[in-house]
Amino acid sequence: MAQNRAAVQIIDEVDDPGEELLDRVFFALSDPVRRAILERVSEEALLVSELAAPFEISLQAVSRHIQVLVRAGLVRQERTGRISRCSLVAGPVYAAAVWINRYSKYWEEQFDLLAVTLEDIGRRQARKRPPAARTRRGRTAPRR
Repeated sequence: MAQNRAAVQIIDEVDDPGEELLDRVFFALSDPVRRAILERVSEEALLVSELAAPFEISLQAVSRHIQVLVRAGLVRQERTGRISRCSLVAGPVYAAAVWINRYSKYWEEQFDLLAVTLEDIGRRQARKRPPAARTRRGRTAPRR
């Protein structure tokens, strides 16, 4: 029942991501170990011991990273006795992507300005080039 309430809360937060959700998600994503864990659970649900295998840190340290991901709503951890299986919850990543995408218009403006500048440079360089010299056979001589 508590897990269902948490899932509903995460869905509500994705529709209207608050500062707290974004803070938790960006904090969770700020660490390379946590990003690697997310990448691994995006393929399939894995046991904590399976997640910890490729890292040169303790199982306890990996568990702490997983708890940060769980608190951010990025990972769901299901326990059966002593076995704990982790899976990806993509909603909060989507919410963060939507938030970041709000600023894409600024990047697009910069790319548009860059394209205009590069075209202008290309036109100026084309005007400065001397016409290609012709050889006796009418072919263009290579530039040096």
